[in-house]
Amino acid sequence: MTDEPNPLGAYVRARRELVTPEQVGIPVLGVRRVPGLRREEVAMLAGISADYYLRLEQGRDRNPSVQVLESLARVLRLDEDATAYLLRLGADRPRRRVRVRKETVPPGVAQLVAALALPALVEGRYFDVLAVNALATALSPRLSVGANRLRDTFLDPAEQALHPGWEEAGAGMVAGFRGSVGTDTDDPRVIDLVGELSLASPHFSRLWARHDVTSCDGAAKVIDHPRVGRLRLNRERLDVSGTAGQTLVVYHPDPGSDSAEKLALLTSALPTG
Repeated sequence: MTDEPNPLGAYVRARRELVTPEQVGIPVLGVRRVPGLRREEVAMLAGISADYYLRLEQGRDRNPSVQVLESLARVLRLDEDATAYLLRLGADRPRRRVRVRKETVPPGVAQLVAALALPALVEGRYFDVLAVNALATALSPRLSVGANRLRDTFLDPAEQALHPGWEEAGAGMVAGFRGSVGTDTDDPRVIDLVGELSLASPHFSRLWARHDVTSCDGAAKVIDHPRVGRLRLNRERLDVSGTAGQTLVVYHPDPGSDSAEKLALLTSALPTG
């Protein structure tokens, strides 16, 4: 077994452990010693030999065909985002040392964020807040330049208090983070951030070990604000062109809703000038 990083093997092993025999039509007889599917069961369902699948998990074979990967995706019940991630992991390309670069928001986008009459921010590929307007900070004081959304969500009790059901939202955030950084899990910034959160938050550690992957799409967000009460806001996420993974995030209420009135109240309390 090689000592080199083996993200493909780690991924299929983690996903194998999340699929039950019942989900793929395998009868359960007696006590099973492993969670999820056995290696030989995955191999049988994917139409490959058990020895070949073992080599994939152990990193002794790192160049499976697209057909094999797609068969594994079917057996492991991966959705479109997770399948795309698996295919990237299996791509035959040399690993390169990733250089950490400072993320800079394009000036025009920064001006747009400041000018918007809605809560808005720019989020980097590591979920750092790169730009934010005053209304977004009024919505959540943790939304400030330099903050990290993952760190605040899992380590800051005050931030958690703002978001009912933050544990469920955190699961989507972790899956979105894995999707954002893609296969660059040897990126020093990713290693440092994941290591910090894994040590400090058992909940994050469990979620990261699942290897869930999703794209960060827009969704409704509920906030229990200490001044105006509960708001339900729609969240839109727009890619910032010309950047490596930056996203413009804008929150907006349904027109005429109670949340629209509460957001207007927050807006009226902002300093002018």
